[in-house]
Amino acid sequence: MSETQSTVTDLRSALALLEQYGDELIETNEPVDPIAELSGVYRYVGAHGTVQRPTRVGPAMMFNKVKGYDDMRVVIGVLSSRKRVARLFGTSEEQLAFMLKDAVDKPIAPIVVPREQAACQEVVHLATDPGFDILKILPAPTNTPEDAGPYFTLGMCYAADPETGEHDVTIHRLCVQSKDEISMYFVPGRHLDTFRMKAEAAGKALPISISIGVDPAIEIGACFEPPTTPLGFDELSIAGGLRNKAVELVDCLSVNARGIANAEVVIEGELVPNYRVREDQNTDTGKAMPEFPGYTGEAKAAVPVIKVKAITHRKHPILQTCIGPSDEHTNMAGIPTEASILQMVERALPGFVQNVHCPSPGTGKYLAVLQVKKRTPADEGRQRQAALLAFSAFSELKHVILVDEDVELFDMNDVMWAMTTRYQGDISTVFIPGVRCHPLDPSSDPAFSPSIRDHGIACKTIFDCTVPWALKANFQRSQFLEVDVNRFIPGFNK
Repeated sequence: MSETQSTVTDLRSALALLEQYGDELIETNEPVDPIAELSGVYRYVGAHGTVQRPTRVGPAMMFNKVKGYDDMRVVIGVLSSRKRVARLFGTSEEQLAFMLKDAVDKPIAPIVVPREQAACQEVVHLATDPGFDILKILPAPTNTPEDAGPYFTLGMCYAADPETGEHDVTIHRLCVQSKDEISMYFVPGRHLDTFRMKAEAAGKALPISISIGVDPAIEIGACFEPPTTPLGFDELSIAGGLRNKAVELVDCLSVNARGIANAEVVIEGELVPNYRVREDQNTDTGKAMPEFPGYTGEAKAAVPVIKVKAITHRKHPILQTCIGPSDEHTNMAGIPTEASILQMVERALPGFVQNVHCPSPGTGKYLAVLQVKKRTPADEGRQRQAALLAFSAFSELKHVILVDEDVELFDMNDVMWAMTTRYQGDISTVFIPGVRCHPLDPSSDPAFSPSIRDHGIACKTIFDCTVPWALKANFQRSQFLEVDVNRFIPGFNK
């Protein structure tokens, strides 16, 4: 276990680690408006991802003075750099997916601690208190002036199956609708929605907690999906595996649910059965918030509602947020996807796939680059089998690019070079039409292509940019003399 794994246990210890580097965390005392301005600033500083240009990879940013909130700071971009994620886990960028795969294989279940040990309950606001209002307590930001309303974008939503008691944690679109109501959008197939539907069928509310500002291991672990984490698999156990220490939970004060004990903020509530609201009922913008593909999602006409019963938080809390299309999403969604693909292909094709990268242009969900090594003539064709396994490992994957072992898959310039010199469209492309993908891809719609029968269906595609085994000798990269550059530039790191 690395020193980082043992020292980072919550958001504050993660930020303390980043402060040790000169380029990973900056802060400002300039007052900022959480309504559009905060995200507008960070769009330039370090959002990157599919955010409208100009943007860039940059440090996480702490806003120490938020207008309207005397004792609440906001941090953004904690995970919006792959290098920063690697530093938070004490590993290299190239090894992140392998580390997560190992954590899935060796999970450690969460534990419940007494309330007196739970930092998240240092300060308590009950919905029955006079003047209780979510937005008077928490500065939920909007990403743009067009958003349906203020959103919590990094809430770890945790609930139990009302029939089995098994738990699940995921991240969802949470829009503040009133002083004590938050709407919750579910992409079809999410496990918490399955729990909600079971409770609703029984005419019961589903108790739920929303923990904000937690150990990055929890945020990354929460983004694993089936088949790696099937229904009933508690993703908090992956975070435990990553840190080699169980995630600590605490019983909520107002509902029969559990929150993350050292979270900065925990919102306690219930998903109300048979109650829906229009997502933009307070703004009439027709839009929700910027989503990971780089477009603003449409406001849904009818979304379930959480009735908030209490808000608890640490003293001098830090609210954590993100920009929907930033590289924060790429890393939270993409690195678990890489781990899931590695896990599946290694079982079927041991030693064949060298590494996997879900890069920023693919949002962490839509594109994977697989680096393979053909060792014998019999390996020809296995690269496409690996691509099919990748689609099986992650159902929302849309495109797979296959490259050889001499291509640096973490350098998209090198990947595009392989596509330019080792790819012919008519023989190197495999189309798999009519497959369910992700509803937030605006091109996955019958209006875009007559081959698409319903919104959310896509033509999945394999781009085979590997050299045929028989032609290997014709595709050798130029070999340069190995030299000691430090003789000429002292301290130079190759």
